[in-house]
Amino acid sequence: MSHPAAPPPDAPTEIPAHTPGVWRVGSLAYTGRGLVVLFLLLLAGDFAWSMKERSVMPLFQILLKKYETSDLLTGLLIGSIPALIGLAVGPVVSVWSDRLRCSWGRRIPFLALPTPIIVGSMVALAFSPSLGPWLNALTGGDPNNDRAWIISLFAVFWTLFEVFTIVANAVFNGLVNDVVPRVMIGRFFGLFRMVSLGAGVLFNYFLIGYAKEHYIPVFLAVAAGYGVGFTVMCTYVKEGTYPDPPPLPRKRSVGEEIATYFRECTAQPFFLWVFALLALTTITFIPVNIFSIPAAESFHLSMDEYGVYVAIAYVCSITLAFPLGWMTDRFHPLVTGGITLALYAVLMLGSYFGIDSPRTFGFALLAHTVLSGAFFTTTAGLGLMLFPRMKFSQFMSAAGLVTSLIQALVSPALGRILDATGHDYRNTYLLGSLLAFASLIVWLVVYRRFQAMGGITGYTAPEVGAPRG
Repeated sequence: MSHPAAPPPDAPTEIPAHTPGVWRVGSLAYTGRGLVVLFLLLLAGDFAWSMKERSVMPLFQILLKKYETSDLLTGLLIGSIPALIGLAVGPVVSVWSDRLRCSWGRRIPFLALPTPIIVGSMVALAFSPSLGPWLNALTGGDPNNDRAWIISLFAVFWTLFEVFTIVANAVFNGLVNDVVPRVMIGRFFGLFRMVSLGAGVLFNYFLIGYAKEHYIPVFLAVAAGYGVGFTVMCTYVKEGTYPDPPPLPRKRSVGEEIATYFRECTAQPFFLWVFALLALTTITFIPVNIFSIPAAESFHLSMDEYGVYVAIAYVCSITLAFPLGWMTDRFHPLVTGGITLALYAVLMLGSYFGIDSPRTFGFALLAHTVLSGAFFTTTAGLGLMLFPRMKFSQFMSAAGLVTSLIQALVSPALGRILDATGHDYRNTYLLGSLLAFASLIVWLVVYRRFQAMGGITGYTAPEVGAPRG
């Protein structure tokens, strides 16, 4: 990797490469070797991040089920709490990182500083079942209250984990936006998905069968891997130089900052449709995802068998990831993502009517996992393609804010529906299908407006402050 002095700070965000074999993004320039090194470092960080994402939620679901929490509480802890944290934290961190200028860059500080806290919270979750009874005894409590103490500690450490995970997640794609050449985005995210899915295969095929009884070493291994992988990435990936952020005319109050944030993010109706699209498609996969472990148990699928189905799905997704990334570079995320979403809507509706045994549940889980993975592979760069580049994190945070609002309402509602219907987890597939069909309607609106603004060959993101269009 090299950092030429040629582009001045106020140069365009991406400079055309006139030298053969050189890729440029902002003030950064890469030879082929430098690009390989960059990808390896980012993929090392992605593997650590993906192992955490792929493992911590299933581990937490197993612990919640082990201590007999209701589906409503599960929905609140796994769905609503992260969503509410995202409402408060995501926009602040995203705008802050867009404007930050320091020797570490503008993204790396928000990835490096939360790392030890995320690691510590995973360790604390692992030991909560032992720590709860100890604290109860220390305070002279009734031993019958041990379970309440354990669940309370789960809530505390899960919340801590989510706060700092959301801080890091809010700017991770922003780092990719800033250091990866735009012409490589689709293929890069294809590789990202391959690494992410590889982490999922390792966890689900080799570890999840042991997680119920041996969750402590599994938690500790994931925590250690995350700490090492993210530290290496943050140490060696170097950001370029950025134009100074627009100066603030004067020191503004918190209320004025919030008003400016919403005014800029809502100035263009097209972006409002994109926010709605990203929110709906994210929530589409929540019904199946957050109740997958209790659903497997309700259909008498063992954790070993569950892990095998998920691992097979991830292997399929790994095989598809790079070709899907190439196709997305060729045709655009709005095309490949829309096709994948339509397939998901149809197959999940069929799954709702077809699940009647452990085997049919396994096939439905397989279809969900492959198609949801394909959707995320094809749309990973959608925000990068549609939002203004220099305020990318701000606009992604606004999309996340809309998503969080809806998720905070949907997740406990799902839990209440399942509690009220006798825990019939086939309903999660029906709800996923209905949400996918609703998303397709918004998808068509966005695509038509995108075509009117230049389409695949001529689209340029509307500037913040430009006339409404």
